[in-house]
Amino acid sequence: MGSEEVWDEVKHLSPNGGLVEITGGEPMLQERELIPLMQRLLEAGYRVLLETSGERPLERVPAEVIKIVDVKCPNSGEANTFHPDNLETLHPHDEVKFVLSGRTDYEFARDFTLRHRLAERVNAVLFSPAFRKDATGTHDSSHCLLDPQELVEWMLADDVPARLGLQLHKFIWDPALKGV
Repeated sequence: MGSEEVWDEVKHLSPNGGLVEITGGEPMLQERELIPLMQRLLEAGYRVLLETSGERPLERVPAEVIKIVDVKCPNSGEANTFHPDNLETLHPHDEVKFVLSGRTDYEFARDFTLRHRLAERVNAVLFSPAFRKDATGTHDSSHCLLDPQELVEWMLADDVPARLGLQLHKFIWDPALKGV
């Protein structure tokens, strides 16, 4: 969809304003079209959230947009893709998220959070256990690559200033289901 089509669809679905979350892959790959669209949405009274990996520069994102930045951990296969200058674009309403698949990822996220004083800079720091790519069927934590209870125990033991985030849609619907 082009940005005009997206605008028309948003107006159709929520003509009186509301919440618009921009996500899917890496939205900032379409920065040229996305920045004006976010500004237009804000000017029309929408609350705008942007989910991004932080691999692309974020300095042009309007300050009013709530950024949810997913810093990729070592076991993600996308480690070292985070653009460090993006830390300077964070505002108190933003969030930083880490998806963890084991102790190495946890230690990376813990150390990154503390080194960059994220809890003092953003609204929330979220640690979330990753799900197996082939997860299907049952709606429970058996599909997590890292047991949520174990993750919480590490967080409590280290007094990490972060919250546990669970991908609730994978507990409510079949974990393999897309678009929910």
